[in-house]
Amino acid sequence: MNTPAQTETPTQGSARDRRIVDAKVIVTCPGRNFVPLKIPTASGVYGLGDATLNGRELAVAAYLQDHVVPNLIGRDAGRIEDMFQFLYRGAYWRRGPVTMTAIAAVDVALWDILGKMAGLPLYQLLGGRSREGALVYGHANGRDIAEASDAVGRFIEQGFLAVRAQCGVPGVKKAYGVSSGKAYEPAESELPAETVWNTPRYLETAPKLFERLRRDHGNGVELLHDVHHRLTPIEAARLARDLEPYRLFWLEDATPAENQKAFELIRRHSVTPLAVGEVFNSIWDCKYLIENQLIDYIRTTIVHGGGITHVRRIADFAALHQVRTGFHGATDLSPVTMGAALHFDTWVPNFGIQEWMFHDDRTEEVFPHDYVFRNGRLHVGDTPGHGVDIDEKLAARYPYSPRQLPIARLEDGTLWDW
Repeated sequence: MNTPAQTETPTQGSARDRRIVDAKVIVTCPGRNFVPLKIPTASGVYGLGDATLNGRELAVAAYLQDHVVPNLIGRDAGRIEDMFQFLYRGAYWRRGPVTMTAIAAVDVALWDILGKMAGLPLYQLLGGRSREGALVYGHANGRDIAEASDAVGRFIEQGFLAVRAQCGVPGVKKAYGVSSGKAYEPAESELPAETVWNTPRYLETAPKLFERLRRDHGNGVELLHDVHHRLTPIEAARLARDLEPYRLFWLEDATPAENQKAFELIRRHSVTPLAVGEVFNSIWDCKYLIENQLIDYIRTTIVHGGGITHVRRIADFAALHQVRTGFHGATDLSPVTMGAALHFDTWVPNFGIQEWMFHDDRTEEVFPHDYVFRNGRLHVGDTPGHGVDIDEKLAARYPYSPRQLPIARLEDGTLWDW
């Protein structure tokens, strides 16, 4: 695995040393689209952030280039909190995925700069280690239950202690989460692919899948499942109840969370742990869910939640209500976000688990990093900052390629949640 070059790092230095002299928005597609942001300072130290928003990458790139970058030049990179407030409160039009992803790119880059100038890995800036490694889960899938069980077995053989399992649904041509033999990447076409969904068949299939997985692999492995917002609250309650005998680590995105009170219905019918939040952008999206303990894991990711500065507030708020973190970590998040997330995971007291999907080899080459997988966990290194770099010359060889996420319709043509 490539690792970032080790360079001598100055001390935190003066405000003059930390002055931002440029900010470069990079759009690259080494297997899939990413939008890294590089912020250099007067001292020569630079930070790297991630502004990737799957299927809407150029919207964030334009927001950064046209509206954010001009405001960065000349500012002190060490004033991270003030910069967050400036970009969040100063814009007037708050929140939303484009705005918060752009803010996150700046925020993570500034934390990276601070770590490099201090000569410390990011987790030390946050308060030091709470654990040696971050438990991660992989994605196993299959066209049918037997194939999915075989895939779970292969993950266990690789040393995974937790696995998310998805399988095909009879009569559904392209069920969510099921790949065609390669790493699952749903954004595969320039215009959205249209899929067809059948809820009754899915509700019959999912419990059978986990019955088989427990029979084949026992209780030693943690099992997770993603509904991907497909169910109404009462349907989600039924599924959560039906899955109780198989002791899931969590049931994810059981129903759309715009109506946060909907999770009260699921809670009344089941004790299956619930996870939600990969599409959330701020603490306000999850406030009711957390303070009423309607979920067990919050999935909001650093890149879509305003960066480390804001997600730290979400995690602290969640800790007051015994809710743990479980960050989104699909392939649409670059190694920059994964590196930052793993440092956060290493520090945050109420850590639960981290999603981890394998990146394309080209992505690994463009973004050298120092985190490694051992015994079911990802471990960060001690490179100053978040430990992820970018090979700009190599990135330039992979131009942007338009891709959008699919949509789903019911069999009668009604547009449904994908």
